[in-house]
Amino acid sequence: MTASLAPAEPEVREFEATVESVDGREVVLDETYFYAESGGQPADRGTIDGTLVEDVVERDGRVVHVLGEEPAGSLSVGESVSGIVDGAFRTYCARAHTASHVLYGAARRTCEDLGYAGFDISPEKVRVDLTTAAPLDDGDLVELERLANRAVWDSLPVSWETLPEDEARALDGIAFNTKTEEGAMSGDEAVRVVTVGGDGEGTAVGDGRGPASTWDVAACGGTHVRNTSDIGPISVLDRSNPGEGVTRVEFAVGPTAIDHDAAVHGAALDAATSLDARVGDLPDAVDRLREEVDRLEGELRDARADLLAARLAEFPTAAVDGSTWAIGTVDGADPNDLRGPANDFLAGDDAPDALAAVGAGGAPFVVVAVADGAAGGDGPDAGATVSAVTDEFGGGGGGGPTFAQGGGLDADPDAVVAWLRDR
Repeated sequence: MTASLAPAEPEVREFEATVESVDGREVVLDETYFYAESGGQPADRGTIDGTLVEDVVERDGRVVHVLGEEPAGSLSVGESVSGIVDGAFRTYCARAHTASHVLYGAARRTCEDLGYAGFDISPEKVRVDLTTAAPLDDGDLVELERLANRAVWDSLPVSWETLPEDEARALDGIAFNTKTEEGAMSGDEAVRVVTVGGDGEGTAVGDGRGPASTWDVAACGGTHVRNTSDIGPISVLDRSNPGEGVTRVEFAVGPTAIDHDAAVHGAALDAATSLDARVGDLPDAVDRLREEVDRLEGELRDARADLLAARLAEFPTAAVDGSTWAIGTVDGADPNDLRGPANDFLAGDDAPDALAAVGAGGAPFVVVAVADGAAGGDGPDAGATVSAVTDEFGGGGGGGPTFAQGGGLDADPDAVVAWLRDR
């Protein structure tokens, strides 16, 4: 069995090893510091004797290096080769992986009935899946980010050790998920445990839940930094719910986090300038703006209703089947906008028995309203009138005896008005 030495010694980026087997582009070494993809952490990048390592996988207890092309030289069994791990990508993955533990530690201090459902590192962001008693909201994300960055600032030590499985499972509060952290299981019923905080130089952070100096403890087979201060800024990007009871938190570290925070800060400054406020006063400024918008929208609705009522009052009347109808066209109105003005109009003194308004424009519609006292018996029926209009001009609609509407009419609005008058 050839296990990767990367989790134990993540700082090693160059090494010498002996070739154990070669099968086309697949090479196995007697020892390796390349990390094989596992548990959400991607495989290391790098080269073996100058040939690009395209992928690293663990197969049948051996670490297999998949080269980008078949070796140009005679790479043969027993030969000594040089391995070089891509330092920038290894550093990013180690920082991102430790950041996921730090974020989980923050969730320990903010979430009830917390559980771990896996994580994944991509080049631009990291995700951590949490099971929680209740979905996380925006305030929870802000608090997770705040606590995680406090843990970074407080320079908590990060350590790892291999323990018997029963001893590891007995650790208070350990995050243990053998499905998502298969790399933590090192065989012989042993488990690799990663601890953030502990008895080192780090200080307690948060509300004091759990051991005072321990930020997080988890079964994990990945590569990590030695101190949380090595992570740098953590920026929470978004959340989603990929499954029942699961909240997915996405965050960034490194340049992506820096660029995201700069973009957010820039947007906040632009908004503050537009509202003539300080960034810290934006919530109050937005509340005032919302109140003003609500007031103006209310005034606009009232003005539109008054305008429609005035337009309805201008409709010429006609006698149709023994009832008096007001019939005409309206511009710039939605059928739903007409219900209130139509009912108010029909409730006035000397009002007609019924009203039919045809919408002018590219999508003609018809709205029919009947006064309460006129409906029933041999009086006009709004629903029946709309049905007759759609039978004649196409479209569809419906409603009751006192109010109905139809749309999709295939006719000129004036032709519909003329037909309604001449029934």
